[in-house]
Parts: sequence; structure tokens; C-alpha cells
Amino acid sequence: MTCLDRYGLPLSTSSDRAAEKYQTGLDLLLSLWPGAAQSLEAAIAADPDFALAYAARARLHAIQAELTQARSRIATAEELVTRHGTERERSHIGVLSLAINGQSAKALDSVLAHADRWPQDILILSLPLGAFGLFAFSGMADHDQARVDLCERHARHFEADDWWFLTYRGWAHGENGNVTLGRELTQRALEVRRNNVNAAHAFAHVLHESGASDEAEAHITDWLPGYDRSGILHGHIAWHGALVALEKGDTQRALAIYTEHVAPSASTGVPINVVSDTSSFLWRLQAYGHAVPAGLWDEAASYASNYFRQAGFPFADFHMALIAAATGDHGALEGRVAALTDLVEFGSLPAGPVVPAICRAARAFAEEDYIGCVRLLEPMAGEVVRIGGSGAQREIVEDTLLVSLMRSGEADKARALLDKRLHRRPSPRDTRWLNSLVSG
Repeated sequence: MTCLDRYGLPLSTSSDRAAEKYQTGLDLLLSLWPGAAQSLEAAIAADPDFALAYAARARLHAIQAELTQARSRIATAEELVTRHGTERERSHIGVLSLAINGQSAKALDSVLAHADRWPQDILILSLPLGAFGLFAFSGMADHDQARVDLCERHARHFEADDWWFLTYRGWAHGENGNVTLGRELTQRALEVRRNNVNAAHAFAHVLHESGASDEAEAHITDWLPGYDRSGILHGHIAWHGALVALEKGDTQRALAIYTEHVAPSASTGVPINVVSDTSSFLWRLQAYGHAVPAGLWDEAASYASNYFRQAGFPFADFHMALIAAATGDHGALEGRVAALTDLVEFGSLPAGPVVPAICRAARAFAEEDYIGCVRLLEPMAGEVVRIGGSGAQREIVEDTLLVSLMRSGEADKARALLDKRLHRRPSPRDTRWLNSLVSG
């Protein structure tokens, strides 16, 4: 064994080409840049016994929602690593196997233990981090702080200009409220490695959280054309641009971005992104008082009907509820709520009762029962974080509460919520709303 990864961790292959292609593929995977699959397949071809290459390929399949292929590749990796692997590699593959096979709680525990021993094993350290990581989807109310704690615990093991660690450390701090540090770190990550989708995405989020709408628009306009439309997050980063336009009141531009990049017919993203991006954009458009062009909700519903049919994935459950509520599919919505309620009662939904509550609130809002919507959402405001995703994605729940307060005559509560939001960051939309309440 003579090959090492870029952190000096031994690789169980004697093929320099396999090691090189593996490292290239891993960097492309962790930056979500096109070409990762080809590099990892080349690593496997160069050394068919190289277990880590199969494991990384399995992880990429999982990210791309190709679960059958992911499980096949991780099974191969598990078999190979018993014959051709170190203790670190066996643990690495065992953690990935748990995550890929849906044992999220065990995977999270195993990640933390693995990271304490091998903190520079970045494919494993990446699993709890990000908007869709194991922490975010754990049902924890403090998962934003947990990400910061994990990054800070291991920060000493990474160089100051490590593009991967800068990206995830910056994301963690930005989502946890330290937007100044989050911006500094994510901007530096993007400078070190421009072809880094995760850094471009994290930087967009930090700009959103700091209310820097003009800078966010400039960032997306400048960066996105260099990212191939086939990229997993192309449509999602464009979604951020659509939200900026919507916040500024430029509905025409927002719809143009949506149609060109975000709609199911245009996006090449994975189902969780397509379903959440389409439903949340159209819901915002409608909630903000704009007409949704004919056919857009039906297109979103048609796409979503192929996915997330079984309740129990809270982030998806909420967005599926938005679609069902907006299209009047009461049977689907009530069936999902009933299933979620059962999961809560059985103690098998870590995110808890907030999930069926916000799904019910979506129906109340769609039916213009704004008092009922407020009654459902107010007690759950502090629990919405449990569904995972990012602050920008979850903000739609607070927007729904805010509009319901305004439309149900709760002007004092609406002003208080707007004041709180505007103290956190500037917002042209919130300013317009506050001014309308004051003048009204």
C-alpha cells in the first residue's frame, strides 16, 4: 500500500491511476461538479478491488436519488473491504452503508465516532453537514448548532484554505446566525475553488440571510452560467435568483427564471429539490398576492405524483402538502396528515407533531381560513426547524403565518413579526408589508 489521499490517509490500492482518479472523483463529488461519476468509474476500472472507489460511487448514486445502484455499489464495497481494506476504510464503508440503507440515526452516531478517529476523512465528515445532511434530517431542534459544534471540534485538522472545510464551516455558521463569519468563509471557499457548487450555494444562502439581495442577484447571475445545466443544483441555485426577484417585487423576472431553470420541465435536479423548489416558489408567488399562471401548479403536481408517496420524510411531506393544498387534492393531503399523525403517536417521527400541523396549516391557508392557519402555526413556530432543509427553505412557513396574520386582522402580531425579521436583515418585501400595515 503506497497510495495516499490528499490528507495523507492510506488508500488500499497499489494503482497510482486508481488513487488519482479516486481523489479527483471525490473532489468533484464533494463540490458537486460534473465529472465525478466518470472519474470514480475510471478508478474502479484501474483497480477493480479498490473498495473506497465503489463506496464513493455509491454515495454519488445516493445523492442522485439512484438508490438501487447505490445499494449495489455499497454492497460490493463492503465485500471488498473485508479483503482489501484498513480499519479506517472498513469503518468508512460501514458508515456509508448505514446511511445508504436508510439507518440514519445509527449512521449519525457512527459518523461522529468515525470523525473523532479520522477527522480528515471528509466524505464521512460531510454526511451530517449541509441542508440535507444527517443532522438536518435528524428531527433535532438544534441541528444548526450541532453542525457548528462538529465543524469547530475538528477545525484544527484543516488548513486555512481548505476549500471543502471552508465551504461546510461557512454554511454551518451562516445557517446558525453568524452571517458575517459564514460570508467570510464561503466567499473564501469560492475563491479557492470556483468550480464548487456547494460553496456557490452556501454563499447564496449567506447573502439571503444577510438581506444582501443585490449582491445575491449579482453572484447568481455571474456564477450560474459557468455551471452546466445538467448539474444537480443548477435549478436550485436559479431558484435563489427567482426568490430575489420575487422579494424585490419583480414578478415577471421571477417567473422567467422559474420557467427557464426551476420548473420540472426545465430542471435536471433530484426529486427532493424539484418538488421543494417548485412548490415553495409557486406558494410564495400566490401568498404574496400574485397570480400563478395557468398550468404551473398542475405541472408541479404531475411531477410530484411520482415521488414521496409514503409519509415520514418531513421536509418532503410539507412540500407535498403545499402542492396538494394548492391543487385541491384533499384526499392526498388528509391521507398524508393521517399517516404522519400515526407516526407521531407511535413515536417513530423524530420531527414530531410539527409535521402534521404545518401540513394542516397549508390546507387552511389554501382555503382562506387564515384564522385557522394562525391557530395551527403559532404554537409550532419554534419547532419548524425540525423538518430540516435550510433557513431560506423553511422561511416559507413563517411567510405563511405572517400573511395569515395580516389577512385575519392580527395587525399587531404581524407588525411584531415583521419588526423581528427586519431587525435580523433588510427585506424590500417585508418593508413594503410593514409600511402597508402602518398606513392601514
